[in-house]
Amino acid sequence: MIPQVLIALAVILAVAHLFGALFRRIGQPPVVGEMIAGISLGPSLLGRVAPALSAHLFPATIVAFLSVISQLGVILFMFLVGVEFDIDWLRRQSRSSFVISQASIATPLLLGAALAVWLYRPFGPPAFSLAEFALFIGVAMSITAFPVLARILRDLRLNRTRLGMTALTAAALGDITAWCLLAFVIGVVQSEPERIFRTVALAAAFIALMFLGVRRLCAWIVRKHARKQLPPAVPALLACVGLALASLATSRIGVHALFGAFLLGVVIPHDSVLARNLSTILGSPVRALLLPVFFASTGLFTEMGLLRGPRAWTVCLAILAVASLGKIGGSYLAARLTGSPPRPAAALAVLMNTRGLMELIVLNVGLKLGILSPALFAMFVIMAVVTTFATAPILQIVARRAPLDSEATP
Repeated sequence: MIPQVLIALAVILAVAHLFGALFRRIGQPPVVGEMIAGISLGPSLLGRVAPALSAHLFPATIVAFLSVISQLGVILFMFLVGVEFDIDWLRRQSRSSFVISQASIATPLLLGAALAVWLYRPFGPPAFSLAEFALFIGVAMSITAFPVLARILRDLRLNRTRLGMTALTAAALGDITAWCLLAFVIGVVQSEPERIFRTVALAAAFIALMFLGVRRLCAWIVRKHARKQLPPAVPALLACVGLALASLATSRIGVHALFGAFLLGVVIPHDSVLARNLSTILGSPVRALLLPVFFASTGLFTEMGLLRGPRAWTVCLAILAVASLGKIGGSYLAARLTGSPPRPAAALAVLMNTRGLMELIVLNVGLKLGILSPALFAMFVIMAVVTTFATAPILQIVARRAPLDSEATP
């Protein structure tokens, strides 16, 4: 068993990093290549051209191990995303960023829920009501991939511009809103009707505990650590224990373990030595080792062969169109209403349409809950890949008319 797992891991890492390097060469963030690498290792490509090799590399028992590893990787990744959030900085940002962030969530959420009414009859699971299905589809449409967006802005040298800072702020605020919505939806679909309010109340209590209690405890630990009044390994150890407990708590409450990991990262002081140490210690293993396993695990559940015939591809194109229209349209209108000129507003709207890894995390949650069928899951994966792939080229087209980095922040 262990040798098979190690062989599968070696193949996954080699293919993921090869695709990541190739896509970096063509001006795409490596995460796009890693997403496509994961799909290529699944039944959509390897399973078709070499079914015997695919069955040997990824039998059901190995896939189960990979799934556990991938979930651990995503929990650690969401924790790091939370650690990188600077709540105090977000509070200082302009009203326009908040308006854009909420418009970029609300518009695709409403359009996605409306589309779900059409999708429910052919793809809706019998165990879930139309309302539950529509809620999840709406949330899945509304995600922006904050980490991928940050990487694209760095690659294009826009991260220090007014446009880049506005986009990052709006994406960060939007991610917080989207994860709260996802937590609510999971609580709804996993609970009996009479237990919904209990789940929501416990989730609200957990959030309050994290911000009113655990945040102060983290600040105290950080101060002690800075004064060298604690052994060097203790803060990191406490953070790891806290990560496990927070993830367990939200899982038991009825929302996903990812939400607890994310919230714990958020309450750790962003500019502390502890936060930097955690990012340094966990960042490379998570991004280089565990996330490629997540992409591969996602690819093993993505079967493009399920999309047969014009009707299936029409539905796929409709999902892509609604997702893009909602994100780009909502963000553009909000940016214009808050005083942004047309071209920067268009660039900002394109940036907000980046989905990437965060979308795959949400889709995997939906697949495991049973609210997404394998065919619908494959359609949404295509949407995530296409919207992420399109961001950099479209942004570069917009930038050809005038340099987008002309308005640098102080």
